Amino acid sequence: MPPIHSTYRLQLHPGFTFDDAIATLDYLRDLGISHVYCSPYLQAAPGSTHGYDVVDYRRVNPELGGDEARARFVAKLDEFGMGQILDIVPNHMAIGRHNAWWWDTLENGALSRYAPYFDIDWNPPEERLRNKILLPLLGDHYGRVLAAGELKLERDRGAFVVRYFDRVFPVAPESIAPLLARAADRSGSTELGFLADSLARLPATIESDWPSLLAHDRNKEVIRRLLGDLVERTPPLAAAVDTVVAETNANADELDALLSRQNYRLSRWRTAERELVYRRFFDINTLVGVRMEDERVFEDAHRLVFTWIRRRELDGLRVDHPDGLRDPAQYFRRLRRAAPDAWIVAEKILQPDEQLPLSWNIAGTTGYDFLNLAGGLFVDPRGEAPLNELYRDVTGEPVDFALVAREKKNQVLRDILGSDLNRLTGIFLQICEEHREERDYTRHEIHEAIRELIAAFPVYRTYIRAAAGELSDSDREYITRAIAASKPARPDLEERLFDFLAEVLLLRATGNLESEFVMRFQQVTAATMAKGVEDTAFYSYLRLVSLNEVGGDPARFGVSVDAFHHACAAAQELQPRTMLATSTHDTKRSEDARIRIGMLSEIYPAWAEAVRRWTAANAGSRSSDMPDRKTEYLIYQTLVGAWPISKERLFEYTRKAVREAKERTTWIAPNAPYEEALENFITSILNDSAFIADLEKFLDPLLPPARATSLALTLLKLTAPGIPDIYQGTELWDLSLVDPDNRRPVDFAGRRRLLASLDKICPDQILARAAEGLPKLWTLRQSLRTRASHPASFGAESTYQPLWASGPKASHVVAFLRGPDILTAVPRLLASRGEWDGTILEIPEGHWRNQLTGELLESGKTELATLFAQFPVALLARESA
Repeated sequence: MPPIHSTYRLQLHPGFTFDDAIATLDYLRDLGISHVYCSPYLQAAPGSTHGYDVVDYRRVNPELGGDEARARFVAKLDEFGMGQILDIVPNHMAIGRHNAWWWDTLENGALSRYAPYFDIDWNPPEERLRNKILLPLLGDHYGRVLAAGELKLERDRGAFVVRYFDRVFPVAPESIAPLLARAADRSGSTELGFLADSLARLPATIESDWPSLLAHDRNKEVIRRLLGDLVERTPPLAAAVDTVVAETNANADELDALLSRQNYRLSRWRTAERELVYRRFFDINTLVGVRMEDERVFEDAHRLVFTWIRRRELDGLRVDHPDGLRDPAQYFRRLRRAAPDAWIVAEKILQPDEQLPLSWNIAGTTGYDFLNLAGGLFVDPRGEAPLNELYRDVTGEPVDFALVAREKKNQVLRDILGSDLNRLTGIFLQICEEHREERDYTRHEIHEAIRELIAAFPVYRTYIRAAAGELSDSDREYITRAIAASKPARPDLEERLFDFLAEVLLLRATGNLESEFVMRFQQVTAATMAKGVEDTAFYSYLRLVSLNEVGGDPARFGVSVDAFHHACAAAQELQPRTMLATSTHDTKRSEDARIRIGMLSEIYPAWAEAVRRWTAANAGSRSSDMPDRKTEYLIYQTLVGAWPISKERLFEYTRKAVREAKERTTWIAPNAPYEEALENFITSILNDSAFIADLEKFLDPLLPPARATSLALTLLKLTAPGIPDIYQGTELWDLSLVDPDNRRPVDFAGRRRLLASLDKICPDQILARAAEGLPKLWTLRQSLRTRASHPASFGAESTYQPLWASGPKASHVVAFLRGPDILTAVPRLLASRGEWDGTILEIPEGHWRNQLTGELLESGKTELATLFAQFPVALLARESA
């Protein structure tokens, strides 16, 4: 296993397969990457562009080239001395025919050997849903869809399915017995009659032990195979069966009766808002929660991945959305036991000052905490008050993000996570029934109290293990804070109800129902934070959108140098191999776009003047107050971050943003007039040459300091404690927006040519070609080479020592030592810095070589004007005596 000192994320999909990835490896090797970090590539739903909709954990996605192409990829990595990290998705799978486990569960219901694999409530409060899976996949009410003839029974050899346009659903084998019996009577076929009787005799209930489940499956498959063979070799029998199928389709009552005998209930898509009986990935009905807490499920889902790890074809794993799991600590213990030497990081979104549970025994997170920490260095806190005033003046919106976040969490609990909230309500209602002092609380009161408590929750979730009685001090603190915030928000509810909720969550009231409530409550708070804050509030609260990033807090206006050093020192001590990210496939904006927007905090007078000028100039492009002022303000910030940008990209991004905000339009109910006005506004202003000239005049003086700041952020990521990750394409300037904008094809051929050119030119020439992105590529390559040549300075046993500048502009530099022989120094807040005015940095004893310029520097006091004279950032390595 090659040492992991850097990763490069590749997004695999049918348009970029293993063979395409192979073609990039020589470039990535020459860049200095040690490990390719692949998006999920187990078999996903057909046509998947991202791989997070896994349908089979046991196979490689054939659309990426399958096993053979993956083997070629692994062989080429080995040839180049590189390794591989894989993104895995344990929390959920995609439903549908291609998921054999799900298909079998739909067909056989609770009798399926795979029924325990999915997080399904087989015994919900509603009698009509018991022992059925509600499938909210119809475009209209079930009765209307049935009457319109949009549901059809079809035969596929010896099996039967129900088709709804491009979706198909299995038919329980015993439910088809009456139809086959009718065909047998008409045809006089004793063989067909025997098979119909055999299907009818399949047991409606069986023991849940594994041998009984296997026997049931064996008998069912034998009958199905015999039926398929019979009708294939006997055309008259096939015709008789197909005639009965056609008669059933022509009779809505008969088809309805058949559908009522299935283990699922088809319904209008909006029923998912209140009545879904399976846990989803957030609000996506086609992604079902997987019960990784079941050891058999865990083993079946990871068998192939563990095989690759044993073969040393994988060096590490990135675990997607562990907060969705019932028991993340248990999951990571099992993962570590099976892969003791693997580098494991979790997509855990930490709130500021929240710590990753050390009990997980993993390397760290996927780097969003570092992204927000380092990015905050380049936001000027002096701009907060003026930007608050501008935001209020231009939009009329509140500047208190906490209020917006709480409102949006309440909104998603009402509108899209209602079924999850109802499930919690039902469990807690049963708990109250078992405590006579609490039995008189109504369902509505309980529902409202739980909703308010979740909305007030300060972090994604707690990690209580109820059955084991494990409750950390931090978990206790988060629950106590949420309870305290909930009570005054709902004076109409008794405080005792909140107190009883606290007793259950803090394990003071215990029992099976109480444990179930605690474990599910934690999963729902995580989904609520993700949907309410990340995917709603971040698109609604638009004061300075560079702060609206995954894992960030838009109310946290900047990060001090001292806070940065403190966090890095802690990382070196506790998680020296955590991942460091600045752009990912999930970020709202690329690192370079965020840097540009963040610099508005430094030039707030010019920004305020420009916004007011543009608002007045573009008033004629608005139609009946559409788009609203807040969205217009978002557009101007986006233009600063992403210019030059096409009309199409800007509109697609802005439409997604306003739909996510869920105010003027939504994904569920698009507001066509509003979206048309939005598109017309964008087209109009981008066709206005005077506006474009003014925009570019505003941007011109911003670009040089923005590029230098991007280099500073890049160098921090490459030298701070942890493993730096480079998202595909971001080795050059990248001004991408949220997906799908950030998943556009990468020009690797062009990057290969630029990389090759670096050996033929000097730093001055590199800076002269700044528009091509060469300074960033140079910084990245030289830093990666330095990491490879000084592994001890960046390893787990190294050290992190802050260095402090002195002089009038000392607050404008971040500097530190890694080990005894690597020194990083970068400038910050460049737009407002002016000249260095004699500010100095004390370089430790020794002779130091600047890895970015080749200069030799001696120890002692060095003026920053000199240190940054030839290149905007400095990476020094101590030379041997």
